[in-house]
Amino acid sequence: MSVFRAVCGFVFCLSWLVPCSAAEPQHKHTPTVTRLLKKYCLDCHDVATADGEREFETFSLPLKSEQQLITADGIIDQVTLRKMPPEESVQPTDEERLALIGALRDSIQEARSQFESTGSRTIMRRLSNREYENTLATLFDRRVDTLGLTADFPKEETSQHMDNIGESLVTSGFLLDQYFQAASRLVEARLGKPEMKPKSWHFKDNFKQYEELSGAHRSVFKYRYLCLYEQPNTDTRQGGYGHIEDFLDGVPVSGLYDIQVQAQALHRDTHYDPKIFRIDFSEPFQLAVVTGDVKKGHIHYPQAIEPILASTVVPDDKPEWLKFRVWLEAGQTPRFIFPNGPYESRASVITLNKRYKDEFKNPETGVRRSALLREGELPHIRISEIKINGPLPEPGGSKEELAVFGKEGFQEAHALDQLYRFAKKAYRRPLNESDQQRIKTLYEKRLSEQAPPRQAALDTVKLILCSPSFLYLSEITPEEELELHPYDLASRLSYALWTAPPDAELFAAAASGQLKNKEELQKQIRRLLKDPRSDEFVNGFLDSWLNLRAMGDQPPPRRAAWEYYAQNLPESMKQEARLFFRSLLDENGSVEKFLDADYTFVDKKLAHLYQLPEKDKMRLKDGFQRVSLSGTKHRGGLLGMAGVLTVSANGVDTSPVTRGVYVLENLLGSPPPPPPDEVPAIEADVSGATTIRERLLKHSQDQTCYVCHRNIDPHGHALESFDPIGRWREKYPHPRGKGSGPKVDPTGKLPSGESFKDFESFKQVLLEKRLDKFTHCLIEKLLTYSTGRQMERSDQYEIEDILKRVKAEDYGLETIVIEVMTSRIFRSR
Repeated sequence: MSVFRAVCGFVFCLSWLVPCSAAEPQHKHTPTVTRLLKKYCLDCHDVATADGEREFETFSLPLKSEQQLITADGIIDQVTLRKMPPEESVQPTDEERLALIGALRDSIQEARSQFESTGSRTIMRRLSNREYENTLATLFDRRVDTLGLTADFPKEETSQHMDNIGESLVTSGFLLDQYFQAASRLVEARLGKPEMKPKSWHFKDNFKQYEELSGAHRSVFKYRYLCLYEQPNTDTRQGGYGHIEDFLDGVPVSGLYDIQVQAQALHRDTHYDPKIFRIDFSEPFQLAVVTGDVKKGHIHYPQAIEPILASTVVPDDKPEWLKFRVWLEAGQTPRFIFPNGPYESRASVITLNKRYKDEFKNPETGVRRSALLREGELPHIRISEIKINGPLPEPGGSKEELAVFGKEGFQEAHALDQLYRFAKKAYRRPLNESDQQRIKTLYEKRLSEQAPPRQAALDTVKLILCSPSFLYLSEITPEEELELHPYDLASRLSYALWTAPPDAELFAAAASGQLKNKEELQKQIRRLLKDPRSDEFVNGFLDSWLNLRAMGDQPPPRRAAWEYYAQNLPESMKQEARLFFRSLLDENGSVEKFLDADYTFVDKKLAHLYQLPEKDKMRLKDGFQRVSLSGTKHRGGLLGMAGVLTVSANGVDTSPVTRGVYVLENLLGSPPPPPPDEVPAIEADVSGATTIRERLLKHSQDQTCYVCHRNIDPHGHALESFDPIGRWREKYPHPRGKGSGPKVDPTGKLPSGESFKDFESFKQVLLEKRLDKFTHCLIEKLLTYSTGRQMERSDQYEIEDILKRVKAEDYGLETIVIEVMTSRIFRSR
């Protein structure tokens, strides 16, 4: 790699030594920039003076280096903020300022496109963390999230919210070491574990609680019960996680375990005010099992690795045995949570002390928690016994054994053939002689080191899982050829739609060469889309396109939006967008419904958040349902979804600028230029006397600011009728928390002249005037996601052709996906 870089550097240097042709055309913005810099800047910033170490006399267009980009950015900042020219100097007119800023911004965008260009080719890229885990789960036919293989990996970099762009997926020495450790952990935990007969454990006491609860439980129950008093997603962590004190070492080996729990829901009919607990007492209490590991953190607190393994409803009338079958890794212990439990148990107890203390025997000293346990009606789940049995045998062998060695299990006489067969699946292509030689060499080396044959094979499996052919989507298509060969095309397609390797049918289509036939490619795309595994495409693409993966990065204050936490709204918000996208995909519905629709998908939680009529009819067990929005003007389309509204806010409050940029960038494909670095933030009005609109208007009085804000702000003003988590509002909250603030003004006018008076009319403007722009953006985002590279100017012609064909087919979403994945761009290196 260092030699390659040296050669490239030498060629790069030579290119600067070649003189420019005398006939080279002048850059289109050169006259404007040269004239204005000479008129207002060169007296202080010529070569001889270079005041402030800034010299503009040799500055020219086009921009050809990073330093010139920095210089251009600096000029824009100074001119926008009116710091230059100095106050005592002759000042440019507003028209001149705008002309200079516009010319430099155009030149910066043009230069960045050149610097970042990949020549319209996808850089060979590694699997993203998401793709890596999903690939392993597919290869071994079992979930791997219980291992937390990527928990210690470096944080993934994204490019315009996409997590699968080649140039952003950097591979470091640290990451390579993490890959080795992950492969070793997976193989040893699943395939290298010792044989063990099922064992049983039975726990009936010593159920110690979180520290703050421990004294009361010892006093009242003698640790006889394991009780859950709140949901896990709280701030104070008081009784959200129940563990088994005598089982902290966890299970001895990874495997399937049966867990039986004798449990009862208590005081769901409590006479205390339900508002104290902030839960819906009409819903039965739920109990779930998550993993725990004392070596990974506090046993009563959330841990990095704690996927929900199983859940069920808890009976009210009397204790009953509840059964779960779960997968636990060696050393993990089961923990129990109360997903729909009370919110903030400590706050509930304090409130009960104030409002109900006269009901207790000794109220004058305050109601202690022990008194609440003896005399009160505190809603909770009570567990009295726990039984664990396992690891359970898997008839025919474990899934991992079958995946690697087949039905016959490890066969020493055929070990290399078994390893070649597994490597073929892992590498997503037939093996060449070099592949086979590396596998054979390591296997034989381990044997020569006296490793048992099976262990030698397992160590070779680790090698396969650390090979570049596994970790990278490495193309075997020759460099000089543009169109992908069938195996490369099969991998690109399967990772786009399943985030996983090709299955047998797709692999066979590649092997026969038929996949290069457009009709066969279309057939395979439709097949993959109909498979439930395509939910990975829906989830991954929406996380990237709408930036839903960022939800929670700037969460709202708990006091102002407690339901966001108490009801785990982020998951419901994401699911609404996923089901909506899925319905359009399955029905080949028009993408105009992304801009406005008379239906959406909600569960009981979102029905309440949206104040829909269904809120009084739906139950949690109903899950998500398609509901009509014909009776409301407050929802419809992506911009009426709480997920989009939450991720486009900053958690604490809303900003038309933030949401306006979000709409331009993610829905209309025209991101505005970044603001100058030194522009001060718009301060909040703590008195509540002014609105954000009034402060923005003042901010935009300067023409250099107005030029961008007139485009950004209207798209955000239309969404000011929604608070930071997507609740409808007519007025802003008062900054001091008392009463309401100024009235929301959602009116606006776009630079192109269209006006709107509210959220509904804004959506109609987008639908009538911006549908093609939105569709163009969606096509470009799909191409970026599915190819693993950003689209460039040379790609725009084909994107326009796709748009024309899509328009002729009524903008169908499935049509768009098929057109994208049969396009020349998708089928090219």
